Amino acid sequence: MAQVRDRDVLAGIHAVREALRAGRSLDRVLIAKGAGGPRVQEIVDLCRQADVSVRFENRGALDRASGVQSHQGVVAFGAATKYTSLDQVTGTNLLVMLDGVEDPHNLGAIIRTANAAGAGAVLVPDRRAAGITETVSKAAAGAIEYVPIVRVGNVTRALEDLKKQGFWIYGLDERGAEPYDKVDYSAKTVIVLGGEGKGLHQLVREHCDVLVRIPMSGKIPSLNVSVAAGIVLFEWKRRQR
Repeated sequence: MAQVRDRDVLAGIHAVREALRAGRSLDRVLIAKGAGGPRVQEIVDLCRQADVSVRFENRGALDRASGVQSHQGVVAFGAATKYTSLDQVTGTNLLVMLDGVEDPHNLGAIIRTANAAGAGAVLVPDRRAAGITETVSKAAAGAIEYVPIVRVGNVTRALEDLKKQGFWIYGLDERGAEPYDKVDYSAKTVIVLGGEGKGLHQLVREHCDVLVRIPMSGKIPSLNVSVAAGIVLFEWKRRQR
């Protein structure tokens, strides 16, 4: 692997291919326009399998991104922060689980709100979710330095593990039976938020102990996920007083 200026950047076909094979969390891969051959195609295929975004850019863009010219037409960006393990955050009273939030601005805003509401961590799945990129860091406005981020391989399995630790799971869903401001929250709470436009996946919904909704007066049936997060998280915070 070529030496680069940023430790979160991988440059070169071999380095990127092995990172993908090893299951390393990558936010995106850049491939030089016109680059081809079986080794490059293998990287594209691995990215598709791992749900890693692939973008085709001119070689100048790859030169600037990697800081070197020996990138062989392939540059990958790893996570911009270190992740915490699930067992390190179970001592807190409030966790935020995200189920498919893909917009980095929304992710950053949720992390910022989670910090303000006193959440102990934000949990994000390995796949079908925004990675912790520079965009996320900027949207979080510094909160990312104070809120542990946990990567989970399987959302439903993580929820089951948290239940064993005494947490109750509250999924925010527009079809929820309980208004968010009427339900009795447990002392140890997990708030689960679904992705933009799709909401909670069915299997995740089934693993929630309670489904709560935000009553709406207008004709639009739902809110932006980061706005909804703020409403529910601060209701939880208000109850703690």
